[in-house]
Amino acid sequence: MCVPRGDITMSKRNSQAAKTAARERLRVERERQAKKAKAKRQVVVALSVVGVLAAAGGIGYAVVQAGKPDYWESAKDAKLVKPANTSGKNGTTVVIGESGAKKTLELYEDPRCPVCASFEQTVGKTIEKDLADGKYKIRFIGASFLDRSLTGEGSKNALSALGAALDVSPEAFLAYKSALYSAEFHPEETDDKFKDDAYLIKVANSVDALKDNKEFQADVKDGTYDKWALEMSDVFDDSEARGTPTLMMDGKKVTGSDGQNAPMTVEEFTTAVDKALKA
Repeated sequence: MCVPRGDITMSKRNSQAAKTAARERLRVERERQAKKAKAKRQVVVALSVVGVLAAAGGIGYAVVQAGKPDYWESAKDAKLVKPANTSGKNGTTVVIGESGAKKTLELYEDPRCPVCASFEQTVGKTIEKDLADGKYKIRFIGASFLDRSLTGEGSKNALSALGAALDVSPEAFLAYKSALYSAEFHPEETDDKFKDDAYLIKVANSVDALKDNKEFQADVKDGTYDKWALEMSDVFDDSEARGTPTLMMDGKKVTGSDGQNAPMTVEEFTTAVDKALKA
C-alpha cells in the first residue's frame, strides 16, 4: 500500500508519543509494584518480630513460672494453723480415746494408700469399739509419701481436710477418716482424686457432723490446715515407720502372723494388740 509522505511523518510522531506514554505507564506501574512489595516485606518483618517477641515472651514466662515454687512448696512458708483437739509441737500430736486408757496405739496411714483402705474397712470398726471401751488410746500419724512416689497432691490435701474435721471434733475426724477409706469413696492409688476439694467435701457430706458444715467446707477450700498437713507428713517421714499402714505400741511394731506387716484381719489385730497391751 502506498502512503503519502505527510501522513508518514504524522504517523511517526504519533508512534513516538505512544511509546513515550507507554514507557511512562510502565514506570508508574513498576513504582507501584515496588511500593507494594516493600509494604509486604515490612508486614512480614513486623510479623516475624512479633513472633520472635511472642516466643521470647513465652519462654520468659515459662522460665519465670518454672522458677516459682508450686502451691505446696509455698504452703511450707504459710502461717501454721493448728486444728483443735491437737497437742505437741506444731499441733501434730493427735491422740483420741478415753483418758483413763494406759497405753496408746500409734497408727501410721497415707490417705491414698489402698492397703490402709483395706485395713480400715476390715479393722476400723474394731478400733472404734476398743476406743469406746477404753482399751487403749490411738495416735494418728498421717503420711503423704504416695504424692511423691506416684506424683500428685491427694494425700496432702486429704490430710488437710482431716485437720478440718479434727477441728470440728475427734468423733468427726474418726468418722471422716473412715469415710475417706471406705469402699464407696476411696479411689485407686493412681487416681489422685483427693486433690479435688469438691470431692473431699462430697465425702464429708456422708458424715453427720460434717454434712453441709460451712465452716468445715471453708477450711477445706481455703486450705486452712495445709501447712499443718505438711508438718504432720514430716512427723511420719522422721519416724521409724517405712510404710503404711504401720501400727506401733511402746516403740515396737504391732504385726500380724507374718511378723512384718500390720494385722489385716480382726482376729489377727485383736491378738496382736492384746499381746502388745500385756507387754
